[in-house]
Amino acid sequence: MLLVDPEKKLSFTRTIQNGDLVIVYEKHDSMKAVKVSESSVLQNRFGMFKHSDWIGKPFGSKVFSNKGGFVHLLAPTPELWTLVLSHRTQILYIADISLVIMYLEVVPGCVVLESGTGSGSLTTSLARAVAPTGHVFTFDFHEQRAASAREDFEKTGISSYVTVGVRDIQGQGFPEEHVGSVDAVFLDLPQPWLAIPSAAKMLRQDGVLCSFSPCIEQVQRSCETLRSNFTDIRTFEILLRTYEVRQGKLDSFDGDEGISTGSRPGKRKQPSSDRSSLQGDNGGILAPALPVMTKPCSEAKATTTATEDDDTATTTKIQMASMQQEQQQQQQHYMQA
Repeated sequence: MLLVDPEKKLSFTRTIQNGDLVIVYEKHDSMKAVKVSESSVLQNRFGMFKHSDWIGKPFGSKVFSNKGGFVHLLAPTPELWTLVLSHRTQILYIADISLVIMYLEVVPGCVVLESGTGSGSLTTSLARAVAPTGHVFTFDFHEQRAASAREDFEKTGISSYVTVGVRDIQGQGFPEEHVGSVDAVFLDLPQPWLAIPSAAKMLRQDGVLCSFSPCIEQVQRSCETLRSNFTDIRTFEILLRTYEVRQGKLDSFDGDEGISTGSRPGKRKQPSSDRSSLQGDNGGILAPALPVMTKPCSEAKATTTATEDDDTATTTKIQMASMQQEQQQQQQHYMQA
């Protein structure tokens, strides 16, 4: 996933090699992760693709099948890996991940603690953010899930930046070896308030903690616990809505979806006989350009924690809190007074 050259610099410029993981992009809603093997082939509706034809090509290449169909071979970035990974648990998606990493202030060289690992969606993005000199320590109480995560991290090439541990963080807390040495902590637990006291001990003086919870009751209880050691506590709800932009006739969009199909005030309408054509400068007939319109897609997606077999999905709340010492708290109280 994180392609590294001998000088430990991140790079996606090298060519595809035998044994590499690539994302085969068929179309925007159809992608799959494939490990390149010189003797293997990929068969899909576009035809048969020989892996041997991929070797030596740069990432992003367009390759053709025996039938003339084509796919693109993309580098396995964290964004794409999130879309193709196996769902062992509910996962964080790009909208959640980008906000979490930004507010956790994760940069190269940071040390990050995460619980629980789950399917590893966030972990892959954290690994890229801390590389090449930082490290992510991630914990899951489920041994088989942790083992599967290790295999995925080996496959995607981030194992040197991630250490996976089996531990019940709610019951045991984080290992004492990390006390006072961590830049950021991320919690995705059923009862995050049980792990917050331990997380507070792990953080540096200016560290940041994030808790990801599906229910407002969890958020409220976590906030009560955070107030004892943290300041600047904030809660976010992330809503993501995609839009469709295409060229077409005005009547191809429904007016009841917030799209205006009328003429602008004060602009004279073309006579009905002239609406299908326009007069050019030299007397020629020009076909009118179709308008480009934008409308929301049929579904507005919210960040959710629904697993694949859930009947309902709940909107997720993200909590952020900054660590601060008692002296700083007293100073802030004095300034507010």
